[in-house]
Amino acid sequence: MTEDQETLLAVIEVRIRDLMLYCDLLKKRVSDLRADLDRKEQELQQAHEQIETWKAKCDNLLTVKAISADDTEMKHAKERLTKMVREVELCIAMLNE
Repeated sequence: MTEDQETLLAVIEVRIRDLMLYCDLLKKRVSDLRADLDRKEQELQQAHEQIETWKAKCDNLLTVKAISADDTEMKHAKERLTKMVREVELCIAMLNE
């Protein structure tokens, strides 16, 4: 081998080593990014579960409020219905006289 070829071979070897080091660096970066991604996905899943929990609690509170409001409305409706029944009974009694 000539001196030029040896120099060229040495340069190629250095560049291959640099490329391998860069490849190792990129592999580590990919590994770190994957770990970050896994962590973020887990955080997102936990946030989603928390949102679903809060949504269920909100729905439960709305249902409780609706039921409690309906109880009051039902009382008033019952009272009105009872009053109307009495009035109808009075009218029937008047017609029967």
